[in-house]
Amino acid sequence: MDFNPTFTKVIRRRLAGTTLVEALMAIGITSLMLLTLCSVSMFSERSFASLFNYVDLDDCNRLAMDQLTRDVRECNKVKSFTPTSITLEDSDGFDLSYSYSAAGRTLTRVKTSVVKVLLRECDAFSFTLGQRNIVGGTYDSYPLATAASDAKLVNVSWKCSRRIVGLRDNTENVQTARIVIRKQGT
Repeated sequence: MDFNPTFTKVIRRRLAGTTLVEALMAIGITSLMLLTLCSVSMFSERSFASLFNYVDLDDCNRLAMDQLTRDVRECNKVKSFTPTSITLEDSDGFDLSYSYSAAGRTLTRVKTSVVKVLLRECDAFSFTLGQRNIVGGTYDSYPLATAASDAKLVNVSWKCSRRIVGLRDNTENVQTARIVIRKQGT
């Protein structure tokens, strides 16, 4: 059998392994795949966090709106109000107040020294009152009241948001309600 040293060298080169160019191509493709995977993962994390925050804020807003609506409908009268607070005479004769703190971003309910925070992470909040005497022929059937004694309707509006992955995201729309006081005379 003839032994050819040139043939052996060619085979060794072919079987020697990957070249530097091949290794760089493999690293580049792997890096692109990992970058794509990381970006999809971050997008999914933000989407799930946004969805969770929306549902959580919606639940909190619904509970706060239900409590506020029950209290206003059952109260005897409005004793005093500002755009960020309202004091009602409850059906049992005790004072019931709601106040919004812009610094704390909270809405607080106080009745007979029992304090309950109804809303957290609230960016804006306002109360307005509508008067008893309706105005015919207009779309605004309850014009704005200037005195608490004239109030028959309580308009409430707020907006909440949270930080999601370091960014402020408005994860809840503006909540509004027009609540008619049932017990006060018409």
